[in-house]
Amino acid sequence: MKIIMLGAPGAGKGTQAKRIADRFEIPHISTGDIFRENIKNETQLGLKAKGYMDQGLLVPDELVLELIMDRFKAPDCKKGYVLDGFPRTIPQAKALDDALNKNNDRIEFAINVDVADEVIIKRMAGRRACLNCGRTYHVDTLKPKVSGQCDYCNTELVLRDDDKPETVKKRLQVYHEQTQPLIDYYNNKGILHSVDGTGEIDDIYKQIINVLMT
Repeated sequence: MKIIMLGAPGAGKGTQAKRIADRFEIPHISTGDIFRENIKNETQLGLKAKGYMDQGLLVPDELVLELIMDRFKAPDCKKGYVLDGFPRTIPQAKALDDALNKNNDRIEFAINVDVADEVIIKRMAGRRACLNCGRTYHVDTLKPKVSGQCDYCNTELVLRDDDKPETVKKRLQVYHEQTQPLIDYYNNKGILHSVDGTGEIDDIYKQIINVLMT
């Protein structure tokens, strides 16, 4: 089962991707995780990526795709994967399709977690992050056991700059310009399935499972 997660920043696609991956015993693959793993292991591809990142540059699409295709070769991808954070643009999507086609492979599902901008802005303003271990919480829907403190490492939780309303508005603008066209792209391929992302986490998850199991 090969799945791509789509949705605006803060739509909750990462949370759902993890749950789907657990349910079907396939890996949740994010570009950030791939970068960190390759850089940590000092692989050839990782060192190339680090060179760009150290200069404050975006990692080129060709290198990102190479890292992703390399990740797909791992044994845990034999049954499939949930790809989160790539592709972000039409050229990336086409390049991914071309690379998969060469291996007689393809993406089977594109799941779009659909949430209105105003809901996302409010939702992300309530996010709190642990800068030590990376876990995230929410002041309304996912509270830590001790207010303002990470459950796992007791570090103080913060509102990241990325989650502040003015930053979120800019990120949403970029999303609508660059990434939203992917919805039409995968719809035209007949594999897009949109779910309402404004409800409870469990309800959104059930919608996605219904799509994947039918």
